[in-house]
Amino acid sequence: MPTTANIRIRCIEAFSDNYIWLIEDGTYAAVVDPGDALPVLDELETAGLSLTSILLTHHHHDHVGGVLELLQAFPAKVFGPATESLPACDIKLREGDTVQLTNPAVSLKVLDVPGHTAGHIAFTGEIGDDAVLFCGDTLFVGGCGRLFEGTPAQMLNSLDKFADLDSRTKVYCAHEYTLANLRWARAVEPQNKALEAFEYDCKQRRERDEPTVPSTIGTEIACNPFMRARQASVVQAATQWSGESLDSSTDVFAAIRQWKNNFK
Repeated sequence: MPTTANIRIRCIEAFSDNYIWLIEDGTYAAVVDPGDALPVLDELETAGLSLTSILLTHHHHDHVGGVLELLQAFPAKVFGPATESLPACDIKLREGDTVQLTNPAVSLKVLDVPGHTAGHIAFTGEIGDDAVLFCGDTLFVGGCGRLFEGTPAQMLNSLDKFADLDSRTKVYCAHEYTLANLRWARAVEPQNKALEAFEYDCKQRRERDEPTVPSTIGTEIACNPFMRARQASVVQAATQWSGESLDSSTDVFAAIRQWKNNFK
């Protein structure tokens, strides 16, 4: 059986800005949020990999749209959130569950992270020497998902769960929204030197046509306003932007989420 040291994570680009994550050991693979089957099938064929597992974080089409086509090509087992309607799901997951894969040999814990959708989940664990988080559309580099089905309180609580992870945890989110997110983040915290340096680094990466994902939990805590809703600088900026008295961290989070929604 391969050890986690033999396992790597491949980035597969899809649509205009989606990232699909392929976890593989050189022979077998698991895929996270395959919104489009074709680039996954191409990667599997090129690398000579067999797909054994499909992991889903939530029900949106750009995360699940390729599931049925992949199942036509491989007898993969599908893992997904227990409370969401999915194209296929063999194992329904809730917080506290563990996804134990054999090929590739991966163990991931499940977190309930509602906000973007009502039943959104995330997967966290260790792959090789790295702590990892597959967070779907809950957390982005410099941002977070829109609240389509959840509340500000739910999303803040979900992000708090991420903040409790090891700061070195690599954040594998599902979209390349980084530069737009960081431009907004700089409007919130123009004096944040860590954010300024991180934005410069991300711009350099995009100029080289490289992904800005993964970031780390530590970076998000230092730079992402949604992970900093209790910081005085963010509270002050949110209060000034909203023109209202913000009496709780949830109020601050709700204000900056609205700010981001309207940011041009």
